[in-house]
Amino acid sequence: MGPWCPTHLSDGADKGGIWFKDGKVYDVTGEFIAHLDKFYNDEEWKLYREDSSINVTNTLEGCLGAAKPNVEKAYQNHCVECLPEYFEDQSTTFIIPISPVYASRPSSSRHKALGLAFNGVKFDPPAPENAILSAHTLAPLDDHGGHVNPHGGYHYHAVTGSIKEIKQEDGHAPMIGYALDGFGIYAELDEEGKPSEDLDECGGHFDELRGYHYHAGPAGGNQIIKCLHGLVGEQISKE
Repeated sequence: MGPWCPTHLSDGADKGGIWFKDGKVYDVTGEFIAHLDKFYNDEEWKLYREDSSINVTNTLEGCLGAAKPNVEKAYQNHCVECLPEYFEDQSTTFIIPISPVYASRPSSSRHKALGLAFNGVKFDPPAPENAILSAHTLAPLDDHGGHVNPHGGYHYHAVTGSIKEIKQEDGHAPMIGYALDGFGIYAELDEEGKPSEDLDECGGHFDELRGYHYHAGPAGGNQIIKCLHGLVGEQISKE
């Protein structure tokens, strides 16, 4: 996991993560930080000090003050970096159906998670981009498409091709995990580098081998899958 935020304007891509805008992915380097005012056409952006060091939330207090919809004033114009060790005691249980059931109407995308990668990391709904940018903060993803927040620990907002994949023998896009309704999630592009067509409003479709399944959106789109088209699992009481 990481890195996320560079600490100096001279830092290269190896010291920072990635960010997105208009469907494109950008390396968060020191130079990228230095020119955010031009990038967003807003002169209020200035995440760095006169000595060229970058404002980074490098404490738990800073993380809690910045990684929320109403960013505290002290942490505006910061690169937001929450470290995994701040929340290492969190534990979450997910109930995923073994036999998924397709529903005619998709469910809301307002879930705390939409799926899981094979390593157990959540695929989350879109990052709250408007809330982040309105405070002149940046919350970079690492090169794997993930970052950390106080309410869910480490999670993915993008699929960048660096997580575990299960190759498909017919050249179809590789499988990368499961949605919370039990249907498989596959990468965006197939073996020839082509995206799937005829995807529905959730990012899914049917084929003869896999039945209904989803395809991840492009890494710069801030949306892995858009909603769930199957019934979400529930734990049944034994009483």
